[in-house]
Amino acid sequence: MNIQNKKSSALLPLILALVLIIGILIGIKLNQDERTRLSLAKGDKLNTVLNLIQEQYVDPVSKDSLTEKAINAILESLDPHSVYIPAKDLEAMNEPLEGNFSGIGVQFNMQSDTVAVIMTVPNGPSAKLGILPGDRIVKINGLRVAGVKMSSDKIMKLLKGPQGTKVKVSIKRKRVSHLIDFVITRDLIPLYSVDASFMVTKNTGYMKISKFARTTHQEFVAAMNQLHKQGCNRLILDLRENGGGFLDAATSIADEFLKNKKLIVYTQGKASPRTNIYATSRGICENDKLVILLDEWSASASEILAGSIQDNDRGVIIGRRSFGKGLVQEQSTLPDGSAIRLTVARYYTPTGRCIQKPYGNGTEDYYNDLNKRYAHGEFEVSDSIHFSKAKKYKTPKGRIVYGGGGIMPDVFVPLDTVGYTSFLGKVRDMGIIYKFAFDYTDQNRNKLLPYKNARTLNNYLEKQNLLPKFMAYAAKNGVRKKDGDLKKSEHLLKIELNAYIARNILDNEGFYPIIMNIDNTLQRAIRVIAKEK
Repeated sequence: MNIQNKKSSALLPLILALVLIIGILIGIKLNQDERTRLSLAKGDKLNTVLNLIQEQYVDPVSKDSLTEKAINAILESLDPHSVYIPAKDLEAMNEPLEGNFSGIGVQFNMQSDTVAVIMTVPNGPSAKLGILPGDRIVKINGLRVAGVKMSSDKIMKLLKGPQGTKVKVSIKRKRVSHLIDFVITRDLIPLYSVDASFMVTKNTGYMKISKFARTTHQEFVAAMNQLHKQGCNRLILDLRENGGGFLDAATSIADEFLKNKKLIVYTQGKASPRTNIYATSRGICENDKLVILLDEWSASASEILAGSIQDNDRGVIIGRRSFGKGLVQEQSTLPDGSAIRLTVARYYTPTGRCIQKPYGNGTEDYYNDLNKRYAHGEFEVSDSIHFSKAKKYKTPKGRIVYGGGGIMPDVFVPLDTVGYTSFLGKVRDMGIIYKFAFDYTDQNRNKLLPYKNARTLNNYLEKQNLLPKFMAYAAKNGVRKKDGDLKKSEHLLKIELNAYIARNILDNEGFYPIIMNIDNTLQRAIRVIAKEK
């Protein structure tokens, strides 16, 4: 055998091995391409793109992070209310509507980087141990939280925890030289959605509902029973700034006012056949006169309740056109604990109105709608532009009602600008009224505590000549009045100062009976309902 043949024999195995490797690589590539083609053919384009990015993008990326961003983008393209909720945020988002959470039972506020207890929940964990309004929380489980610019959200996370677990807080109390340690066992703390209920005239009650939570109907019935005992046969139901919540909470309250078998609302969607919700025979308010207050922030469940009352000719709607949310979301929990709230239907009032406002121009334009409404003067005069464009419907008694974007009130009340000055705007926007009210309460708590209702506390505060002290406080905080400001805004300032001080002592039961004196919409409602036959 010659040298050339020997070389060929030696190279042959290497050549065969190389051909085999190349064949394998080509096969893998062809297989990948085939999988990609089949994947795309099957409609799994999103997952294919995410895999491609993860494998070949120039920098390292997290597929999970990309997936969450993709889900958000997809849902945002559908409508403004379909949303993705990461697992870490789900509990916090559900909490306000569940009616309770587990914590220590205090209301607090950050004052000069200090956690100041405003009040304790009656019979809550902190109240039972003797923690008092005015106490400062300096440490939580040994971690200093005073003077370190810690956010309220972070402090909430430190104080909240599973029911039955313990948290140690170190308290600074006036006239006590050392810190006082409390070991608090966390418990369920109720979250109330009926902010206040009281009589405004001899036979007219007022009730403020801030949201529609799981416990709202139960709270409403309890509050209504108390008002009835006080002689109430006319109710002003305040749904201003109520952004909605659970549908069944709103329909259950509507049921209390409507006769048996009256249609309250119906829902319908592509995969959701029409579902009618009717009133039953259980209503405890069927004989009470009713006025509902709405504004531009009243949405969703608030609009369902107001629409059912308006369409059944059951009461009077007073205020300004509501937000215009008529989409129904259904929550689905995903395997990793996150969730999707997907719009599955629209809801319609008894006359057939869908009050959902248009959203075809995108989420930003959708939420900018209120600014546009303000700019063209809708908050100052009745919305003639909407009236001319909206579809008209008739109630059983022949009244005209409007669809296509919110509930139009029967009685329009403009945004109140009487007494408004740039000085008043600044002290409101900067929170100076609230801060002064807290400081005054903190320094005079022992003098204020004996007053057990808003009327007697307000009478006491009116004698204290607080306005000069407030003006000095505002100037110290960088806000000085111009000529004429005080004369024009004096009445509003006095009422607001008293109301916020009363809230620090008596909570909402102190605030609302005082602030109602400068609430033009409520005052109009009192006059209107007095004339109802």
